[in-house]
Amino acid sequence: MADPVLPAAHDAPLPPARPGAGGTRLHLGLPYAAIPGVRPLELDLVLPPEPATAVPLVVFLHGGGWYVGGRHSAGPAYADTHPTPFERLAQAGIGVASVDYRLSGEAVWPAQLHDAKAAVRWLRARAVELGIDPDRIAAWGESAGGHLAELLGLTGDDAALEGDVGITGPSSRVSAVVAWYAPSDLSAMPTDLGTDPADPTTREAGLLGAAIPTVPDLAAQASPITHVSAQAPPFLLLHGTGDRLVPFVQSERLMDALGQLGADVELHPYEGADHMWLGTPATAADALERSLAFLGGRLQPRARSGSRQDDDR
Repeated sequence: MADPVLPAAHDAPLPPARPGAGGTRLHLGLPYAAIPGVRPLELDLVLPPEPATAVPLVVFLHGGGWYVGGRHSAGPAYADTHPTPFERLAQAGIGVASVDYRLSGEAVWPAQLHDAKAAVRWLRARAVELGIDPDRIAAWGESAGGHLAELLGLTGDDAALEGDVGITGPSSRVSAVVAWYAPSDLSAMPTDLGTDPADPTTREAGLLGAAIPTVPDLAAQASPITHVSAQAPPFLLLHGTGDRLVPFVQSERLMDALGQLGADVELHPYEGADHMWLGTPATAADALERSLAFLGGRLQPRARSGSRQDDDR
């Protein structure tokens, strides 16, 4: 006898919240999409203390070169911080959904972006239940996660990259983007790093499923700089000038491309800082404060316009 078909995990009722620092509310391990034969795709939701109105939310995407890492950390520089960076944002009135996505050993591009978009759609579809404002959702990521956050900002509702993971229908647009030391131009990474572009073992090749020169169209499609437009949401780029894994010029190039189109973009360089703010705790602290201030300013309530598209931007 065949097993009964179970309801999709991402349709399950929301479990009770656990208490977090400063009265924040934690919903851990929430499935946002179910893919046959794949581990559940989950997120951790950190919400402010019981608010009177719906709160803004930022979707956080972890780093790890697309092949390691997980949703439980904002990066190694914050491993022992209390409250956590996510709780800090929630204490300031901004919810955080820290998202797991398929790694490159599980699936190649564009699966990672499909998953990130699925998380945004799930959050928007269940906004009333979660107590979040569906018109005030931002993206934030570090390293590989910053790359995905940039793409969320630049490819909202792009049918070619939307995918069909999880809940479909709601918009995957975000209202603002914060990206820390993110790769923005995959095709240029070998030149920027001075490495062999034909090397099939790089992180970028792992994401694409092949060395960059053999899949130029995929490399371009997976590069945020390909998708810049004047309609981009506000961007905050934070990057160390001494970054040895993702050269500073990657963020510089994206800032220039967005700026030339009149988009709202800021690049803040940290002089001499390395990837993941390694060895520079003051930089890590400033990056978090600067990101919190940017998100708090960009996610303020706005008057409704006559266009839903305007609301989603």
